[in-house]
Amino acid sequence: MANTGHETEISSLLPDLPSNVDRRSFLMRSAAIGAAAVMTGQVWTPEARAAQAAQEAQSPLLGTTLSPDLDAVKRAKGPVMTVLEEFYKVGPGPSSSHTIGPMRITYDFYQRCTNLPSDQLAQATGLKVHLFGSLSATGKGHGTERAALAGLVGKEPATVDPAFLSEMITSPDKTYPVSLGGRTFQLSLSDIVYDAPKGDFPHPNTMTCRLVAGDNVLYELEYYSVGGGFIEWKGYEPPQKGQPKYPYATMKELRAHAEQNNLSIAGVIMANEIAVSGKSEKDINAFLDKIAGAMLATVKSGLSAKDDVLPGPIKLHSKAATVWKRAHEVTYESDRAIALVAACALAASEENARGHIVITAPTGGSAGVMPAIVYALVESKRRMPIEKVRQGLLAGAAIGYLCKHNATLAGAEGGCQSEIGVASAMSAAFIAEVMGASPLVTENAAESALEHHLGMTCDPVAGYVQVPCIERCAFGAVKAWTAFLIATNEIASRHRVDLDTTIKTLADTGRDMSAKYKETSEGGLAANLVLC
Repeated sequence: MANTGHETEISSLLPDLPSNVDRRSFLMRSAAIGAAAVMTGQVWTPEARAAQAAQEAQSPLLGTTLSPDLDAVKRAKGPVMTVLEEFYKVGPGPSSSHTIGPMRITYDFYQRCTNLPSDQLAQATGLKVHLFGSLSATGKGHGTERAALAGLVGKEPATVDPAFLSEMITSPDKTYPVSLGGRTFQLSLSDIVYDAPKGDFPHPNTMTCRLVAGDNVLYELEYYSVGGGFIEWKGYEPPQKGQPKYPYATMKELRAHAEQNNLSIAGVIMANEIAVSGKSEKDINAFLDKIAGAMLATVKSGLSAKDDVLPGPIKLHSKAATVWKRAHEVTYESDRAIALVAACALAASEENARGHIVITAPTGGSAGVMPAIVYALVESKRRMPIEKVRQGLLAGAAIGYLCKHNATLAGAEGGCQSEIGVASAMSAAFIAEVMGASPLVTENAAESALEHHLGMTCDPVAGYVQVPCIERCAFGAVKAWTAFLIATNEIASRHRVDLDTTIKTLADTGRDMSAKYKETSEGGLAANLVLC
């Protein structure tokens, strides 16, 4: 691909770069500034563009440490208190942290604004959202601005029509009415501002929401999308919950409860769910049935899409339907089974890339893994009954809870190991629980699946959750099945590595990983794959 005139001019300034500015980062920031200039009509001289790119390239990288004030950090000091309705979320793709989280945040802010004093609302002229860190760096490819605007106009992730979000792509200048305090004003995508991608933020996914009167800020609140669709804000206080019947903060403690009380992992989680949430077992099962149904639906929907082109500049063709069709023609049953599981994972992940409704298990970027396993066990000769699926979802949640509690689910914080790796571990536990495995075998299966994703980076090409994200879901699902097969056929007591050790390694690796490999699109495939 030939250089543009700007690229040639910018390159000529490289010899004068300060010694602390990385050449690749300089060129990438320069390209990003140039692209933004084209989209906004802003004029940059080569010298100004070079100066801005150099400044951004030497800015502090996204923080590898989190603010101790975040509840996500504080919770690691007590027992697991997460409940199913917080964990398994239904919403639009392509990302739990960059799409569902921001939509939940702006919807929350809108609700807060409706409760402000009438004299304050009488001055309001609009709402503004500023995106920072990873949300600013890769938000375009995640539909962050569309999700944020949708929340401001009263849309919620679980009920929003994906067509509403898609409309913003085809009609980017369209305005949407918002009523506050008897006044109505128009909002558009221009009210969502991509601010600093680098800096010292409390969390890599930080955003600020403001109610404004012209240039004056009437009310503002800083929010954090902490992964898996979970959100917090400055001064956040977690909701009051009951105490778990079987308190645990590690897999060792969880398994001890199961073995001492002659329970499965699912049995322990159900007892805790009732105690912490205050809901009945009937209500909890109804929620699990809803999640299982949604997982099956997203696979079916993805398999029905025939060779379309996914949104964005990559021009990636979907292939789930093709892989599914050709898999049925494979001669050997073992090969066919692997291909069919992979096709299901591709299907759900492609739905995520389309911005359609998916289920965080634990994130949007990994939303193809567990649905593929559920589909493979339910829509096959096994025909697993819903009672078994519920148990699998409970066991899978247990693994996800522990990873969230002692490490992270956010790609912007821990890399893709914290998304696909955790999803694969959850799915391995799902299979083991459905198959009636012991708590030790369930732990071993989850551990193996997570262990062999350690170190995986998050490097979405062009910031879109497509390459390498879609295929990673297929590999995560197949690895989950492999992990179960190893765990159920080995001598369980000889399994050398425990899950707690691997989760700690997940956390350590995430902290040590270069920030450019954590959902910034500045490293890995995102830096090396040229789109022409």
